[in-house]
Amino acid sequence: MKLFLIPALIILPLILPVDKPVKNYKLAVIAFYNCENFLDTIQRTLYTKKGLFQAEKELTPEMYLDKLNKITGVIAKIGTDAPPANMDGPALIGLAEINSKWVLNDIINHPSLVKRHYSYIHYDSKDSRGIDVALLYNPTYFKPDLSRALQVKIENNGRYYYSRDILWVKGELGGEPVHVYVNHWPSRLNGQEASDAARWKAALVCRNHMDSILQKEPLAKMIVMGDFNDEPFNYSILHVLKTNGDPQKLKTGELFNPWFRIIKKGNGTLAYQDNWALFDQIMVSRSWLAAQQTGFFYSGATIFNREFITENLGKYKGYPMRTWNGNTYRGGYSDHFPVYITLLKPTD
Repeated sequence: MKLFLIPALIILPLILPVDKPVKNYKLAVIAFYNCENFLDTIQRTLYTKKGLFQAEKELTPEMYLDKLNKITGVIAKIGTDAPPANMDGPALIGLAEINSKWVLNDIINHPSLVKRHYSYIHYDSKDSRGIDVALLYNPTYFKPDLSRALQVKIENNGRYYYSRDILWVKGELGGEPVHVYVNHWPSRLNGQEASDAARWKAALVCRNHMDSILQKEPLAKMIVMGDFNDEPFNYSILHVLKTNGDPQKLKTGELFNPWFRIIKKGNGTLAYQDNWALFDQIMVSRSWLAAQQTGFFYSGATIFNREFITENLGKYKGYPMRTWNGNTYRGGYSDHFPVYITLLKPTD
């Protein structure tokens, strides 16, 4: 009989008292990574400002190939070097600050990832910088059914502009229907208070779409990931998106946000002027929390802040090793650390 395993899944023994049978689990790794201006060197783009942004950076093919090697190297290691480890890496990984399908094609065909047979879902957004979100997945094991770009249209003093789309994908993870949202909310340019309303709008777009599904599928399994440019305790996430850091107090329709506990320990995914922020988060709906179920359930959340992607010298020691400082090329990976969650599923 053939045993079916999905990528980013392994069998784990759970240590139990000797008088009880040993239970096995499959493990799924779900990740998110802001790739910090991962731009292609060929200006085959839909929006003029994409090309202008590349010109400002004076991006060269050598810089692009270096960035490609580094980003794929990180993706290849996420979830593989700490227990519970899985050498297959993420089953799903949301990406931010990707500016074209050519970048995504280069990622999935890179030698460090090609054996995983990743595919992707991506839509060109109307963002003025020309950067988008995308979802990488293994088509053998995650089967997408539907996808849509949810546009985020923002009003500012009587004028409107578009931020990055929110990517919604419905599919099956190991035979289970799941809904995945990949977000990159508006930045804090000009300050947090001046930009709060833009993130509230993005949160509302995501929340409204979730509610439209929950009305028909109250127990729908949802994963909401992204660079939210807000902390877990900020209004956009806590009240507009409707989240809770205590799984015992989760109300109907709320998302469980495990990053409340992590930020209280002083940990973050990016740093500025010696202050850590935790903008990169992955949240799950209530249906993931019960361990006594036949499907996948939530197990844990991790910041992938390994030494090789961390600054080890100078005034930025301990920060993520970034690619750019303004328009100056520094040759790092990204100004964000990736994050991931683990899901477990009991097996016979």
